[in-house]
Amino acid sequence: MTTPVPEKTGFLRIENLFKRFDSVLAVDDVSLDIGKGEIFALLGSSGCGKSTLLRMLAGFETPSSGQIFLGEQDISKMAPYERPINMMFQSYALFPHLTVWENIAFGLRRMGMQNDAMADRVEAMLELVQLQNFASRKPHQLSGGQQQRVALARSLARKPQLLLLDEPLGALDKKLREKTQFELVNIIESIGVTCVMVTHDQEEAMTMASRIAVMSHGRILQLGSPTEIYEAPNCRFVADFIGNINLFDGHLRHADASRSEIETPQGYFTLGHGSSQPHGMAMSLAVRPEKIRIDKLPPEAGSAGSANVVQGVVSEIAYMGSYSTYVVKLNDDSVIKVTQTNRSRNHEGDIVWGDRVYCFWDTQAGVLLTA
Repeated sequence: MTTPVPEKTGFLRIENLFKRFDSVLAVDDVSLDIGKGEIFALLGSSGCGKSTLLRMLAGFETPSSGQIFLGEQDISKMAPYERPINMMFQSYALFPHLTVWENIAFGLRRMGMQNDAMADRVEAMLELVQLQNFASRKPHQLSGGQQQRVALARSLARKPQLLLLDEPLGALDKKLREKTQFELVNIIESIGVTCVMVTHDQEEAMTMASRIAVMSHGRILQLGSPTEIYEAPNCRFVADFIGNINLFDGHLRHADASRSEIETPQGYFTLGHGSSQPHGMAMSLAVRPEKIRIDKLPPEAGSAGSANVVQGVVSEIAYMGSYSTYVVKLNDDSVIKVTQTNRSRNHEGDIVWGDRVYCFWDTQAGVLLTA
């Protein structure tokens, strides 16, 4: 799913934010500008600082230095209950002794909303998440996806200016998680609330977010749309963290405005774009498995893939239903992965274990990264 990136208004501004726990620098000079109505993802592995950053937005952690602005207001030192922000936790944190209706109403009752207005708001939230028929049930009587929608309805009931999601779909199984990703985006967009989510799941971030910040060791390594992050990673960590990648390490052999070549132990490879790096610099060619074709025959001379060819033997095959992944051991004993869509039910003549194959790709398929 592709969510349009809204015009940047600086609705949420994070400026030079640091957070230190004793000798550990958990968040290291993070600055962000998030537009109103944007669904923004903080993506990274455990310990990268993304959850600490989210907790500082919520007010559960105090920045060591730096500022957080929501609109024109500096909220850096405001207590959590003073901020126009709601946070939905991974565990959902529903009250087991309260019904769905009472769970959604809980925050409204605490803020002193009149009964009639509260009832109208709860009914509107139930309709939004399509749980009108489950209002009298307790959380244990609901599926995981239904509990997730109750938690979302409770978070949105107070009409927060900013919604924070901490691993929002982490408690769901894979199939339900995929279905709920789209439901969650549709609900958030229908409300128009600005949303910052934390996840370690690359697919979840790519599906739900308009922009993604990839974090490591407390810093943002790359910021961009899902397409930019996937197709044009700016470093080896991002390339390797987002999806699968094949990396060919070598040295820049030639570069001009429209073309570059890299020399590697696997051979010389050509890219259909230039590089500003100096001749001889250590670099890596990154190629996604789905960009590579695999065949028992070499590509025709002069064809799109004839400039970048390696040979090897198929050592593993993983059949995934809609696609298959081939692990190919190259002539120099290095290994690459190739992903191929399964377009037919019949596999006669297909590539099998032990076959000697050619792997080749177009000059536009790869990206050069500094090694």
